[in-house]
Amino acid sequence: MLGIFDKRMNKEGAIAGILTGLVFTLFMIGTILSESIFGTEGGALIDSFFGINAQGVGVVGMLLNFIVSFIVSRMTTEPPQEIQELIEDVRAPEIDEDVS
Repeated sequence: MLGIFDKRMNKEGAIAGILTGLVFTLFMIGTILSESIFGTEGGALIDSFFGINAQGVGVVGMLLNFIVSFIVSRMTTEPPQEIQELIEDVRAPEIDEDVS
């Protein structure tokens, strides 16, 4: 989604963000629900992430995805000009007057 709203987003930023959000979210769900998933004795490894339960921790993963994607895309080379133009065309398509 950031690729549509940010012309500067590149594949390195997108991949780094996706992996960061996914790994964080899976890790937190695994540790919060460790008793039912892995059968840990004595309850879950952690109860919550700063008060956020397993059902809501994906929002934190999404925010991490956005932050990491933005930072990595700014630290690496920008996408080719034709890709940036394609993104601009997706955001504001030209209207063809001849279509009826």
